[in-house]
Amino acid sequence: MDEIVKQALAKWPNVPHCYGWLALDARGVWRMRDAHAQQANLPGDKIAHAALLGFINRNYDHDERGCWFFQNGPQRVYLNLEATPFIARSDPQHGYVVQTGAPLDAVDGAYLCDNGALILTQGEIVAQLDDRDLAGALESLRLDGQAVSDETLLAWLAQPANKLTLQVDEKTLALQPLAYGAVAAHFGFQRLPQAS
Repeated sequence: MDEIVKQALAKWPNVPHCYGWLALDARGVWRMRDAHAQQANLPGDKIAHAALLGFINRNYDHDERGCWFFQNGPQRVYLNLEATPFIARSDPQHGYVVQTGAPLDAVDGAYLCDNGALILTQGEIVAQLDDRDLAGALESLRLDGQAVSDETLLAWLAQPANKLTLQVDEKTLALQPLAYGAVAAHFGFQRLPQAS
């Protein structure tokens, strides 16, 4: 957390929290959601300002309820999450990175959801893979050591009986099946935080 944010928290400890004004979409884009976007249930405008994006990335955290927020000075701006708290994308240098720019260089879990979403974990980081990178990741799937065809993958999704694996760097991870509707509960985060 930035030092200026810590100072603001100490100076103004009781600033009310903000809900619904910021979102993270399933491609790792931070979005500002004004009153119109909130009322019309729209995704909001993409944030493109580099300094603001850096500030959000450095001050992104979660509370004990599993609600993710951006600490904007003394105010917590709680996020609507379209998918997971982090979104991974492929990176030629690190393999995978999340939207904050942090590398996923020690992926320790992989889940394939019934809707085709791929979830990667590294410690407490839960990251859905950007759908634009999914085809490349699927090329690293193996079933009993063999490359996986589309038909084989669909059959596994319908009934995950055999051991499907994902190769991430030098690591072979057993792919776990997971219902997409259960992702937030399984990992203990809230997609749409509300004031308590």
